[in-house]
Amino acid sequence: MSDYELPPLPYDYDALEPHVSEQVLTWHHDTHHQGYVNGWNSAEETLQSNREDGDFASSSGAIRNVTHNGSGHILHSIFWNNMSPNGGGEPEGDLRERIEEDFGSYEAWEGEFRAAASAAGGWALLVYDSHSEQLRNVVVDKHDQGALWGSHPILALDVWEHSYYYDYGPDRGDFVDNFFEVVDWDDVAERYDEAVSLFE
Repeated sequence: MSDYELPPLPYDYDALEPHVSEQVLTWHHDTHHQGYVNGWNSAEETLQSNREDGDFASSSGAIRNVTHNGSGHILHSIFWNNMSPNGGGEPEGDLRERIEEDFGSYEAWEGEFRAAASAAGGWALLVYDSHSEQLRNVVVDKHDQGALWGSHPILALDVWEHSYYYDYGPDRGDFVDNFFEVVDWDDVAERYDEAVSLFE
């Protein structure tokens, strides 16, 4: 059975200031993300114990906890790496061309992604959809409601209140503006290349 662990941030806790504060990164990574790791491990332990005992009364709840906490862990791990103190700007190369092909223009993609971020009860994601073989934006509530099977997240924006309220109050749009100042497009491009290569 896997023992999931919290990965360290790929930069110092104050590295994304003033866009994301040291305090928010500390709370968000060390408390919230750690909680999803703990929840996933606990759910896996419950399922294993239930299988051994032949008692499945609590298994349905544990299965839900796997998808909720597991998705929370996976998406946060992408989110941290999607940001960089040297981020910002716009994508280039193959990723830029694919965004323009699938959305019409970078501006059209960004407008749609911002709409997803304003509506989501959890995450706005740019994913590579392996079934339609295209990029698409997805609105995900909590961590696992609204996901599209066969899609691979390449850009993840956490819009739960714990990701921005301390810094921006209720102004989620201001947080989204600042997120774009730290997006590491090189990381997003690498994830895009990896997702596409799985199906070539």
